[in-house]
Amino acid sequence: MQIYQYPVFEKSVKKYHSNVKNDLDKTIKELVKNPLLGEMKKGDLNGIRVYKFKMVNQLTLIAYIFDKTDNSITLLAIGSHENFYRDLKKSNIH
Repeated sequence: MQIYQYPVFEKSVKKYHSNVKNDLDKTIKELVKNPLLGEMKKGDLNGIRVYKFKMVNQLTLIAYIFDKTDNSITLLAIGSHENFYRDLKKSNIH
């Protein structure tokens, strides 16, 4: 399975410390095993899945698109719940 990263996602991940990145790596491996884990969004975010997980004891959301035909995951954004969906809509990702 191919994994792609949007620049917004890459930029956010660069700011994290190594212990936080370990939690993120585990989560990405879970998504590769089961790409349908995330909740499918509707409306403005149709086609985007959001998976909630704990990263250093803080609830974190990761937005991604799973493409069955290409067998790929595109990581769009990551962050805390505060303003996550608003920022995702503003970024014009899809």
